[in-house]
Amino acid sequence: MTESEFLVLADATLGEIEAAFERAGEDADVDIECSRSGNVLEIEFVDNGAKIIVNSQAPMQEMWIASRTGGFHYKREGSIWKNTRDGSELFAALSHVAAELAAKPMALKQG
Repeated sequence: MTESEFLVLADATLGEIEAAFERAGEDADVDIECSRSGNVLEIEFVDNGAKIIVNSQAPMQEMWIASRTGGFHYKREGSIWKNTRDGSELFAALSHVAAELAAKPMALKQG
């Protein structure tokens, strides 16, 4: 994939993640604030101040996630983003991290 193709895909992915958090927050009655600056998306859980930072890394062609639960790297394989260490899928992993930070079940879905 070229750098230009990656940047388009990464931008679309950040938009999907932001929309998924907004839907999941409403469904789980969790106050979530999303803010985006360039290739960085910050998701804040307002009640406890916990944050998830998602950003794209064009040189590596990866999406990176950071939170107090840890840091994770995802590389595109076919139509999904897979964790470079354990093979987990990006949205499934974000659901797990979000549920832990919100202290209640949260399910993030694409689209």
